[in-house]
Amino acid sequence: MNDIAKKLLEEVADFSGEFKGAYNIRVDGTCAGRQSSENIDIQNKEDNPGLVVRIRPGTKKETVSIPACVTQGGVDDLVYNDFFVGEDADVTIVAGCGVHTETGEAARHNGIHRFILGKGSKVKYIEKHIGTGEGNGTRTIDPVTEIIMGEDSTLEMDTAQIGGVDKSSRTTTAVLEKGAKLLIRERLLTEYSQYAETDFKVELNGEGSGADVISRSVAKDNSHQVYRSIIIGNAPCTGHTECDAIISENGVVDATPGLFARNEDAALIHEAAIGKIAGEQILKLRTLGLTEEEAQNTIIQGFLS
Repeated sequence: MNDIAKKLLEEVADFSGEFKGAYNIRVDGTCAGRQSSENIDIQNKEDNPGLVVRIRPGTKKETVSIPACVTQGGVDDLVYNDFFVGEDADVTIVAGCGVHTETGEAARHNGIHRFILGKGSKVKYIEKHIGTGEGNGTRTIDPVTEIIMGEDSTLEMDTAQIGGVDKSSRTTTAVLEKGAKLLIRERLLTEYSQYAETDFKVELNGEGSGADVISRSVAKDNSHQVYRSIIIGNAPCTGHTECDAIISENGVVDATPGLFARNEDAALIHEAAIGKIAGEQILKLRTLGLTEEEAQNTIIQGFLS
């Protein structure tokens, strides 16, 4: 594993030379290390590049890490990963991705992740994306997440794009059965002329199911963000979607939250707020000795934390 890969893995998956528990490390489209555990089995898919991860029923407080990175231009990586989470399991899944290029050649990673949660299972899913390198090749990350949630299951998704990605298309779909709960927190930063598109679609099919989808984003310079979120209530359920964005310089944010209530007991709410950094916030920090740029960066970091 080269130094670029190690640095990317440190940024997106807190890699410090080794992972504890089950893991699979993907570098430039190939496996750079793998380990299963007693309760978590990782195998290659038979029909596509990628993994099948099976988590035994009742597994508690274990972590499986499947980070991927592209360390050079000219690599267009595509991977399909399926996670089967057994009944009453309680696990953390880490799936960060980083892309790097020092040339005029593009670097791209497209990860298609499918989660099937058994009855009563709980998953915390952490997904962090970053682009690095001084080359002018395009850095692209296009994650696709498909979630199927069984009765009384819970999934908490923390997804972040923390800088350096020139283009991204981020798509998440979820189907929830009776009593299932979905919590999504997105954090997104775009700069320069970067473009990011986010699509969430959640179907609440079971009685007592619920979803809370919240996005916080900052669009700086000439960057452009498009946010779309749809919650469909097909049963007595609760749903909330929120987009809160800051624009700076010539940044652009297009936000479209959508609700579709198809049951009289579907309680759905949407919120959207887009604006610039308040002048009094900058002034207050400048009185503490910060420059205007430092004040803006401090406010943005706090907003996205």
